[in-house]
Amino acid sequence: MLENSTPSSSAPARSLRIGVAGPVGTGKSSLIATVCRALAAELRLGVITNDIYTDEDARFLRSAGVLEPERIRAVETGACPHTAIRDDITVNLLAVEDLERDFNPLDVVLIESGGDNLTATFSPALVDAQIFVLDVAGGGDVARKGGPGIARADLLVVNKTDLAPYVGVDVPAMVADAETAREGRQVLALSRSDAASVETLAAWVRGLLVEHRAGTHTPQDPGPMAPHFHADEEGGPGLLHSHDETEHVHDGEPAHTHH
Repeated sequence: MLENSTPSSSAPARSLRIGVAGPVGTGKSSLIATVCRALAAELRLGVITNDIYTDEDARFLRSAGVLEPERIRAVETGACPHTAIRDDITVNLLAVEDLERDFNPLDVVLIESGGDNLTATFSPALVDAQIFVLDVAGGGDVARKGGPGIARADLLVVNKTDLAPYVGVDVPAMVADAETAREGRQVLALSRSDAASVETLAAWVRGLLVEHRAGTHTPQDPGPMAPHFHADEEGGPGLLHSHDETEHVHDGEPAHTHH
């Protein structure tokens, strides 16, 4: 059990908020489920999921029985999933605050980004720390491709290591590449079936919570997302979406100003 130490006068009165980002299919929802299974008996947890048009990730977590269903809430962004975790965080911030109010006190709220690509980063105004998730099925070289999430998230997880023999990936080499890309920041090789790696993840959350309660943890900004392309579901030319510029470019022309 994590001791309920008395927070310092500078400590936040709210929960520790941890963002979970990464490309589609890397196992963000399963990672959150793993955290909940490992820590639900000792910590008061809540979850916010993000999808563009559905609440599928929230339904998956509820059906898995990792928390009471009411503690798992879905945000449907209706647009680029990155926008709702970095540029205009209002809908997520309101969802987190509602959850914290309804289940006060909460120790940790996990916020899952809608999956997209390698560029996702959370605003430090929304989360206190962020986990970026890769998986071995995405290829052993993906960690070398870099990007703000891979390079500067608080924790990089190389997920689904149990699949490595089936996809021809050398996990130690992938982790070494990730550590180089991250200049020594922590990398965790994780499989939900490997108790030791699950305990390492749980210990990371516990340690971060201790710092949060003591008021000694300062949220870091990994930096803006890189420009990325969104295909048009209706067959149009698509959208080049840049989060560090004021314009979106559609078919070579500015589409609208993004604030």
